[in-house]
Amino acid sequence: MREFDFYIVPTPIGNLGDMSNRAIEVLKSVDIIACEDSRNTQKLLNHFSIGTKCISYHKFNERERVSKFIELINEGKKIALVSDAGTPLFCDPGAVLVRELKKNGKTITALAGANAVVTFISQIPRECEDFIFVGFLPRIKTQIIELVAKYSDTDIVFYESPKRLIETLKIIEQEFPEKQVSVGRELTKVFEEVITDTAKNLSVYFSKEEVKGEIVVMIHRSNSKIGVDMYADKIKLLKSKNFSDKDISIILSELYDVSKNEVYSYLVNSK
Repeated sequence: MREFDFYIVPTPIGNLGDMSNRAIEVLKSVDIIACEDSRNTQKLLNHFSIGTKCISYHKFNERERVSKFIELINEGKKIALVSDAGTPLFCDPGAVLVRELKKNGKTITALAGANAVVTFISQIPRECEDFIFVGFLPRIKTQIIELVAKYSDTDIVFYESPKRLIETLKIIEQEFPEKQVSVGRELTKVFEEVITDTAKNLSVYFSKEEVKGEIVVMIHRSNSKIGVDMYADKIKLLKSKNFSDKDISIILSELYDVSKNEVYSYLVNSK
């Protein structure tokens, strides 16, 4: 088997049974394991009887660690990078290190393995194959609204903090009430759940008790079909205020993230 200077090694996102044989072999064979939190990684290593030395590598020290790792590789050492769970570089440190290693001509490979995003969306029936992964949502409400509106025609996938989940769902409920949302929690673990519903219903559901665990969310792409039952009252109200078809199309598209052209087409054809 070909040897590399640097290995990117996914680790289980919850179920230790998902650890691959190759990942175990690599972690045993390298000289150093770069990890986010040695306490978390050590539990994993102990479980699989891996005695390789760990060195901390996280977002607060990643730049200063780069030169150290290059020095170690120049000495002939092999290094593996792991995150606390899942695949490194997915909202985890590693990009700075990989970029510098490539600049210095070091050989790098990535192992196949656990990833929360892929595990999550593979359980959800979707209209199309394309989706956009945005990491974590912005913290500012207006920026969240702008992002969801910008990508209204595709599925938006992101990680979310348990403490922010309810707040995020309420923003979606207020600004995009017609959208379906899927929430995955504790994936591959005993209390795993993946639920698809409106943001309003999900907000009520997750408000029943404290939300815990790693969370992945998908805001489904907009349904472009304009239904009379959904918009008839709003259209009637706007017409009573003497808004033109064009103005109504703009207003509804801005408020409910539906296609302006399809709203206008519905108005014209319903006369």
